[in-house]
Amino acid sequence: MQVTLLKGKLHMASVTQAELWYDGSCAIDKDLVELAGFREFEKIDIYNVDNGERFHTYVILAESGSGTISMNGAAARRVQVGDRVIIAAYGQLDESEADQFKPKLVYLKEGNIVERSTNTIPMQKD
Repeated sequence: MQVTLLKGKLHMASVTQAELWYDGSCAIDKDLVELAGFREFEKIDIYNVDNGERFHTYVILAESGSGTISMNGAAARRVQVGDRVIIAAYGQLDESEADQFKPKLVYLKEGNIVERSTNTIPMQKD
């Protein structure tokens, strides 16, 4: 049996651009793509923390070190520049693989600068 698990995420990224008339996608700083374990053209989910929108698109690469998070095409209508978003990718694994798997979790601060990177989320307490 296969299970779907969080593969990687960019947590609290700031949208730097919204380009309605560009090919539909999400352009992400190449360094951030690599840190989160994403691939070019991989399907991603976007969760807009500021307005609650949730949608799918795919990764395209932006210049390394640029801090770019650009929502393009129809996705540009779901955000405003400056919105904070969570960008997540998921993968399917066999249950035996899933027992050993650790996601790549990248936490960002202002300017899409990496605050920290980890592979666990602390257990939520009451």
